[in-house]
Amino acid sequence: MINVFFDHQKFSTQTFGGISRYFATIIEEIKKNDNIDYVLGVLFSNNYYLKDSSKPLFNFIANKLLKSEYGKRTEIINELYCKYLLSKNEFDVFHPTYYDTYFISKLKKPLVITVHDMTHEKLPEYFWAQSPLTHNKRRNIEKADKIIAISESTKNDLLELTNIDEKKIDVVYHGIDNNTPLVFEMIPNLPDQYILFVGDRSGYKNFYTFIDAFVLVSALYPTINIILCGGGALGIADLEIISQRKLVGKVKHLQVNDYELNYLYRNALVFVYPSLYEGFGLPILEAYKANCPIILSDIDCFKEVAGNAALYFSKHEKEDLASKIISVIENNQTRTNLIDLGSERIKLFPLDTSMQKTLDIYRYLAQ
Repeated sequence: MINVFFDHQKFSTQTFGGISRYFATIIEEIKKNDNIDYVLGVLFSNNYYLKDSSKPLFNFIANKLLKSEYGKRTEIINELYCKYLLSKNEFDVFHPTYYDTYFISKLKKPLVITVHDMTHEKLPEYFWAQSPLTHNKRRNIEKADKIIAISESTKNDLLELTNIDEKKIDVVYHGIDNNTPLVFEMIPNLPDQYILFVGDRSGYKNFYTFIDAFVLVSALYPTINIILCGGGALGIADLEIISQRKLVGKVKHLQVNDYELNYLYRNALVFVYPSLYEGFGLPILEAYKANCPIILSDIDCFKEVAGNAALYFSKHEKEDLASKIISVIENNQTRTNLIDLGSERIKLFPLDTSMQKTLDIYRYLAQ
C-alpha cells in the first residue's frame, strides 16, 4: 500500500480556491483505489472541499477556539501537526499543497510538487518585492524528485526560468468530470443579460481592461450588466474604477457555491477571462461544461487549452475585447458555435485521465 502525505498549507488558508480543490479532488480519487492511501496533515480546516473528510479537531470546540483568529492560529497548529507526521515518516511520497519550505530539512521521502503557474516569475512587477514566494518555490523545485506542470506552457516557463532537469517534469492537465451532470442552484434577482467575470481581480488578471471594454459595450447596450464572481469583496480601487467609469448599478459582485457558479455560467451572455498570464485556466472547462461561450486573452496557455473553442482578443486592447463581446451579443450563431466547439473541446480533458496520471507519478516515486 502506497501512502501519500498531503500537507496543510492551502487547506489552512483557503475556504474556496482552485489549488485546495485540486488537492481535494486527488484525495477523493485516492479513496477509490485499493492500493493507495493518503495522510492529511490537517487538524482543523474550514475548507469547503474538505467538508466530508475526517479531521481530528473538526468539532464544535475547535471551531470556537480557533475561528476567532482562524488564519494564523490554524496555520501554526496544522504546521506543527505536519512536522510531527514528517518525523514519524510513515508515508511513501510527500505532496505539499503550496511552497512553504518548513519541511525541506526534515523530509526523508520522495517529493513531488505541482507548479500551477509561473506568474510571479513572469510578471514580478505585479507583486510585492519582499514576498518570499518565488524564493520558496525555487527551493521546492530544486528539492523535488518530480514536478507536475499543469500545461505545456507552464513546463516551458519552468525550463526557461529555472535550471531544472526536463526529465523531472510531467505535464498533467487539469481535468473535469464529464460524466456527472451539473447541478444548478438558482440565484434570485440576476439581471436579464450579463457578462460573467470569475475569480481574482488583482493586477495581472487584467480586470481594468475588462471594465474599460465594458464601458464601450455599455454605450451600445445599456441594459447589459456585469456579474463578478468570487475573488473576495470589491476593494476600494475596484469601487473607484466602477464609479469613475459611471458603471454603478451595472456591476454586481457575488460569492457563490459551485452549484450557483454553474447557474451563472449557464445563464451568462458570455464569460470573459482577460488574464495577462495563467498556468492553465480551469474556469474555461467549467464554462464549457455549462454551455457558456468564452472570450479569452491571447496568451499561450489559453490557446493551448481552448484551441478554436473561444474568441481571443489582444490582451492589452480594450477596443478589441469590446468588439469580441459585441460580436457574441449581436450574432447568435457565433454564440451557438462557441458553445458547440466548447462541448467538443472539453472531451480532451477528462478528469479520470488527469487523476490516473497523478497517481501513476506517486507509484513511480514510491518504487
